[in-house]
Order: sequence, then C-alpha cells, then structure tokens
Amino acid sequence: MVHGAVAARRPSADRIVFLGHATILIELAGVRLLTDPLLRLGVGPLRRQVPLCDASLSAAPDAVLISHLHRDHLDLASLRLLGRETPLLVPAGAGEWLGRQGFGDVRELAAGESAAVGPLTVSATPARHDGHRHPGGMRAQTLGFLVQGRGTVYFAGDTELFPGMAEISGGLAGGLDVALLPVAGWAPKLGPGHMGPLEAARAAAMLAPRLAIPIHWGTLLPVGFARRYGARLGEPPRLFAEHAARLAPEVEVQVLQPGQEASLSGLPRR
Repeated sequence: MVHGAVAARRPSADRIVFLGHATILIELAGVRLLTDPLLRLGVGPLRRQVPLCDASLSAAPDAVLISHLHRDHLDLASLRLLGRETPLLVPAGAGEWLGRQGFGDVRELAAGESAAVGPLTVSATPARHDGHRHPGGMRAQTLGFLVQGRGTVYFAGDTELFPGMAEISGGLAGGLDVALLPVAGWAPKLGPGHMGPLEAARAAAMLAPRLAIPIHWGTLLPVGFARRYGARLGEPPRLFAEHAARLAPEVEVQVLQPGQEASLSGLPRR
C-alpha cells in the first residue's frame, strides 16, 4: 500500500472529472486519484487556453499517478501545490530524483507492477512514448495506469497505439469500464509516441471499454499559437467521436470540457 493513509471520507459517487490536458480526477469507492497534475496557467513555452478548474477538484488526492517525465505531465510546481507528502506513484527511474526535489512519499512502479491505494489496486501498464525529461536527458519509464476497484479505469497517459494495448483489458473478468485516451498533443502536428483521433478510436476498439473519454486536447498551446490554432482546439475529440462511432460502435463516447464530470454509475453492462 502507498505510505500515506487514505483519508476517511463519506462514500461518494464514482466519477471521472476532466481538469484539462492529462489531469484527471478519478474517484472510486471514495478514493481520489489525480493523474499528471498540471494546476497552473503554463509550463515552459506552453500556455493554458481555458480557465483553471476549481481548486477543490484537485485538492487532497489520496495518491497522484505520474505517467512520464515530460514537463506537461510531471510539473514540480503543481506537485508542490498538492503537498510534498502526497503519495506519488511514478515510473521506475524517477523516484530518487523526486526524492531530491523534496517529495517524501514516492513509490516507483514498472510496467506490470501494482500498488494498493485504500481499497483500489493501481497497476502500471506499458506505454510507448519518449521517456526523457528535457533539458538534461534524465530518463525513466513511460506508463499508463489501470485502476481497479468497484469499477475499472484505464488512464493511457501519453502513448502511441501498440499491439499489446488490447491485453490491458483482456484479462479483466468484468471488462473495462472507462478508457481515458489521448487524442491530440499541444502542437498542431503530432510526433511519434502520440495518438490522434483515428488512432485513439482504434485503441477504443481494441480495449472495448463501456465508456471512452478523450483527454490530452484543447488545453495547451505554445506562446504565439493561439491566434492561428485556437479555433481548432475542439476538433480532436469531435473527430475521435466520429471515428469511434464507426470503429467501436459498442463504446459510448463522452467528451468532457475542463471541469465537467462523467458518472460511472449506470454504465451499460455486457
């Protein structure tokens, strides 16, 4: 189990809240997990194009899941806002460095390894994406995460489509409830290690979740890009929904704006 104790809370509805980019609140069985928190208006040359969400949505997570070392996914300033003793589940190779940054509750996971967070099991899954932190070249693994409790949620992090992705949900007795799939980047063109709308729809077909929610879109642009590209920020999730309707018709797609939530209760059973 992660070192920090899970806070005692009243039972709450199982839900997913999209906070923008790859920052998601996953709330299952009263446990709050926050993915790749980016909780400020910019990082490096990137600027947030939509308002910050209410701080209560990211407050006091029981654990933070970090998919990889890129600065728009591992933002030290945002982690400090959450508190240096907040439990962090991080890719193998990142723990010692984060300890040197003053974080006191860090657990490394390699793909295939798991940790308990209260009643939930968080398993690290493979991902295909550059694992360097620039500048400096420090490297760690790149991960997705599978969260299992009274529901199952797959957070893909940042990855390109890969054949083994189907195995992530293939061994689940009740199937996968939710897949959080990246559908864009923060630049007009996608480089290697990413999924666009079509690739993400193919991933939805492979994973066969009951619900697919597009992430990693519409939040960040480099300085100076907003005038030319700002109007196109909403295209990736729309295209993803169109492709998924054709390639994965049994999968429900729900597009969330930052701050909006999806309930996990009432998902169709198969």
